[in-house]
Amino acid sequence: MTAHIVIRSPKPPVTVRVFTQRFSSTRLGARLARHLAVHRLDAWGFPYGTSFSDDVGAVVGELTANAVTHGRVPGRDFELRLAIVGGLARTGTLRIDVTDTRTERRPPSPDAHTPAPPDADAGRGLIVVAALATRWSVLDRVPVGKTVRAELDLVPGGPYAVPPDATAKWPCAGGGRG
Repeated sequence: MTAHIVIRSPKPPVTVRVFTQRFSSTRLGARLARHLAVHRLDAWGFPYGTSFSDDVGAVVGELTANAVTHGRVPGRDFELRLAIVGGLARTGTLRIDVTDTRTERRPPSPDAHTPAPPDADAGRGLIVVAALATRWSVLDRVPVGKTVRAELDLVPGGPYAVPPDATAKWPCAGGGRG
């Protein structure tokens, strides 16, 4: 008797919603990015003032503040990209990408990050990101720069669930933008 093994590769995640915007590498640009992120979430069916909206606002705020503080190159902007990826409307992941053009100043990897001393004025932003996001990482950007990515999983019944009324605002799967 011959056994047949069928190996199925997982389907790549389907991007359901995307928002991309460039901002000036200033404190005002970072603030505007945070405000527009929670505004976009509201348009996608994640209302203002929910724990999800507040957590995403905090993660975007920390990542964009780092981009303008540590990743700033004079005359260059940073980019914020929000994407909901997944196969179904009620599950998936919210991916937050903040890209700057400074290659040599990289944050430590999530495994190697050490907390700042108690009397330090800075150095706690990535601890906030790690606490709120499901995972985060640093990716190289070609030809120059880096992207810091944070992901929050959307799980039915979990802390970050897709609201029931959101299904009317975005399809179950497909390349919808907006």
